[in-house]
Amino acid sequence: MGIDPDTPNGGSPQVWLETEKAEILVQGWRPDDETYTKISETEWVPGHPIGVPDHEAVVRIPVRMIPILRKACDAAEGAGLFRPAEEC
Repeated sequence: MGIDPDTPNGGSPQVWLETEKAEILVQGWRPDDETYTKISETEWVPGHPIGVPDHEAVVRIPVRMIPILRKACDAAEGAGLFRPAEEC
């Protein structure tokens, strides 16, 4: 869907739409240790386990990529891939 326009050398962050699996994929920078620790030790949703499971990852992307994320969301919706979470 797009790449951060300020990224040198064609690296990350990037956003893709995987239509076969109905998923949006995000490539970004790893957070610094202090940020990761804060994320890992904070209860963001009451009753939800604290921490980042081993099969998940946290990435950092700049807010200047909001238009690219919006483009991916709109494309997923336009392709009929979106279903509200309560319907899943």
